[in-house]
Amino acid sequence: MLKSSGGRPPYPRFSTKNTRRIAAALAVPVLLFAAACGSDDGDSDNAGVVTVEGKAGEKPEISVPKDAKAPDKVVVNTITEGKGAEVKKGDFIRLDFAGETMKGGQDLGNTWAKRPGADPKAPRTQVVQELGQPSQTLPPKVLDALAGKKVGGRVEVEGTAKALIGGQLNPQSGIKPQDGLVWVVDIAAAKKVDKKGEAKGEQAAPAPGMPVVKAPSQKPAVITVPKGEKPPKELKQQVLIKGEGPKIKAGEGLIAQYTGVKWEDGKLFDSSWKHGGATAFQIGTGSVVQGWDKALVGKNVGDRVLMVIPPKLGYGSQPQNQLAKSTLVFSVDIIGTV
Repeated sequence: MLKSSGGRPPYPRFSTKNTRRIAAALAVPVLLFAAACGSDDGDSDNAGVVTVEGKAGEKPEISVPKDAKAPDKVVVNTITEGKGAEVKKGDFIRLDFAGETMKGGQDLGNTWAKRPGADPKAPRTQVVQELGQPSQTLPPKVLDALAGKKVGGRVEVEGTAKALIGGQLNPQSGIKPQDGLVWVVDIAAAKKVDKKGEAKGEQAAPAPGMPVVKAPSQKPAVITVPKGEKPPKELKQQVLIKGEGPKIKAGEGLIAQYTGVKWEDGKLFDSSWKHGGATAFQIGTGSVVQGWDKALVGKNVGDRVLMVIPPKLGYGSQPQNQLAKSTLVFSVDIIGTV
């Protein structure tokens, strides 16, 4: 469950038409986007004005000649040709990025910067999402440019704010339509996973005091909170179906189905099944609430995990959030990693 600054959906910076509660995204310092939007195809592998130095996987050094004019169309340059699989629309992807204005080098966000208060031993926070779906971190045209590239590659995308963001440019960002913008994106991983996938196998009976989960195929789980039981003050978890896939490591993108209800009234507040199926988010880096990081790192692909998360490991530190005082109950099917 992504950390939130409040309300629904719990994203830190932007609002979109198709947002969901569970996802992985980084907050961009400059509020570029007024809303999510589609995109037209831009130019591909054309000459630009930006120079990028550094190896893929390391923070890039971006240089722009003085008085250089930003291209008025989207320009895409392959800086490093990856050796992995070709990335396709619909793949789940894990990315590093760095973005700047072409004049003055104003930071548009990057994944090499540690979040304030982050565990210094934790893996770097990266972007994890489905390619072709709205992002709160990168413009659609930047993400679109990754289709057809290869895992391990580095891609540079540049153009004016008008070309890259168009009518969705947030006027409060201070960036004008004619201002040049540049993003350098490293494709760390990509994988095609069935968005309708779910955990398979015989489900264990709930442990004493734990909610009961009934998971009809292709629908949100029905989670029944035990009557008369007080919510636990500590994280409770149980593997209901044991998967045989690899263990989940901190820093990976976790691809999952989920259903969440509030302990207090048992009411559903969200489910991946209401958003077209599985979603992806980075685990073990502080990108999600602590309860998810604590419970899901070390589990296996194919597991169905029941979690009861007290407010202190959920949204308790965010009093403006609608779920700040709630104990959260989740059933999560881990169907893949990226």
